[in-house]
Amino acid sequence: MATSPSALDRLRIERAVWTMNARLQDLPRRSRVTRRRELRDNLHAAAADVGARQAVRQLGDLRILAAGYLAAEYGELSRRPSWAAAAVTILTVEIVMMLVDYAGRTAFDAGITATTPDATGTFRWAGVPYLTSEATFTYRNGTHTSVGGAWTPLVYVLMFAGAFVTGRMWRLIFAWQRQRHLTPLAVDEERNGGRS
Repeated sequence: MATSPSALDRLRIERAVWTMNARLQDLPRRSRVTRRRELRDNLHAAAADVGARQAVRQLGDLRILAAGYLAAEYGELSRRPSWAAAAVTILTVEIVMMLVDYAGRTAFDAGITATTPDATGTFRWAGVPYLTSEATFTYRNGTHTSVGGAWTPLVYVLMFAGAFVTGRMWRLIFAWQRQRHLTPLAVDEERNGGRS
């Protein structure tokens, strides 16, 4: 008769399962859940034979195991989607736009205060063509406040299109479509008592 694993053994198994899950974040959700269930079931079966500590140890390096799952899903490394590359692209566009906006506003302010150090009145800055909208600078005795100068929709299109391309996000679409075709199998596994 098989004994039920101790709380410490269950914690060891769950730690390995969720560590693996974290390394598989680039997989589509259904695929990741399936891998998690398989790993948990296999570890429980192995723990009944050799103990939880040895079962987890026999997995080897989880990075290598995760790389194998990712390779099985997407193929070679260059074809995988990259959330990091997408995030870096968004951040880069954000930084460049902040610098362009800052440089434009500073230059406009410098032009006004250079000609009239104690300027008073309202001035309109046309913005950076295609990138920022018009801004209104209100001066009182040489100091100013400004309103406007928002980024145009083109900036957001460039930001997210760039992230989609550099992050190879279309690979996720293909993986999701492939998972959709596997849905009946996943539903059968769910009915058979699989845990997430």
